Amino acid sequence: MLEMTREEFEELVAEALDRIPPELTRLMDNVAVFVEDEPPVDDPELLGLYEGTPLTDRGEWYAGVLPDRITIYRGPTLRMCESRAEVVEETEVTVVHEIAHHFGIDDARLHALGYG
Repeated sequence: MLEMTREEFEELVAEALDRIPPELTRLMDNVAVFVEDEPPVDDPELLGLYEGTPLTDRGEWYAGVLPDRITIYRGPTLRMCESRAEVVEETEVTVVHEIAHHFGIDDARLHALGYG
């Protein structure tokens, strides 16, 4: 398994977030991004997870709720990648994938766009 500290991995996630175009980040609302070492035990290969209400599903009832949560998992990413360059690429793909869920884009469309 490739070695990388949690701090280094968190920096890669931050850099991936910085590469999201500003016109999109301005539209993101009530969402927080976290890094965890491992995903839930029932899905050990999960690279990222979006939990919340997509922007496309929010209505006038949407107020006073906790932020949506995007979690990027370090362990499975490091286990599947063979080089730092692969980790950088996979982290960026995962971050974009989970942000797309925040915008209401489903897995089928993401896979078609190459963000599977």
